[in-house]
Amino acid sequence: MSSLRIEGVGKSFGELEVLRDLELTVDQGEFAAVIGPSGSGKSTLFNLVSGLDHPTSGRVLVEDAPASVESGKVAYMPQKDLLFPWRTVLDNTALGLEAQGMRKKEARARADALFADFGLDGFQKAYPSQLSGGMRQRAALLRTVVLERPVLLLDEPFGALDSLTRTDMQLWLADMWQRHRWTVVLVTHDIREAVLLADTVHVLSPRPATVVERIDVPLPRPRGAADFTAPEFAATERRVLETLRGTTAVKAA
Repeated sequence: MSSLRIEGVGKSFGELEVLRDLELTVDQGEFAAVIGPSGSGKSTLFNLVSGLDHPTSGRVLVEDAPASVESGKVAYMPQKDLLFPWRTVLDNTALGLEAQGMRKKEARARADALFADFGLDGFQKAYPSQLSGGMRQRAALLRTVVLERPVLLLDEPFGALDSLTRTDMQLWLADMWQRHRWTVVLVTHDIREAVLLADTVHVLSPRPATVVERIDVPLPRPRGAADFTAPEFAATERRVLETLRGTTAVKAA
């Protein structure tokens, strides 16, 4: 079953054409990565999938229904954690549920049940300023996941972290996905991150962006640090990089 289908989507802002005839399908329980040159329209694509904006042409379907904010089928985690400094970590993670109308006590209980799984147990009463960068990102992801929506959109969730913390978070997310099997679409500029985490990597062209290649990642699950040195990992990285370079070269010509 397809959780997400993007069919012939185009998006323009006045005379600026950002997306053109873009096709992308993500099955239920699949981890898909979207990677492309800077300015190729990845954030615009996420705005369409989340229902924050609408395509100029084509259609975006989430569980066979048009994407919309009102459908409640997509949860969106931006690059910045956006935790409110005056709310405790537990109150931050329950905020989305409260915004949907859930009673505060019930929302807090549902979020609290995930704290151990996310490595945050004991920090329910802490404030965001007391957390490390990695812990803040885990809290932001918990806030997203607790909404229990069919599709999770992750917009460069580890892009602001230092290299070591980013690698730790990538490995943590690979383990979390293995346990929960969420349907995830990840936007990233990090080829290694895409290959480690994803089942499929969708490479975008420069603007106006379209998917130029869908690359299946041949690495078995579960994945961990040892996969970074696997021949299949290096070969897939190289294929993604060559595809990206090819799209840029064609645009320059």
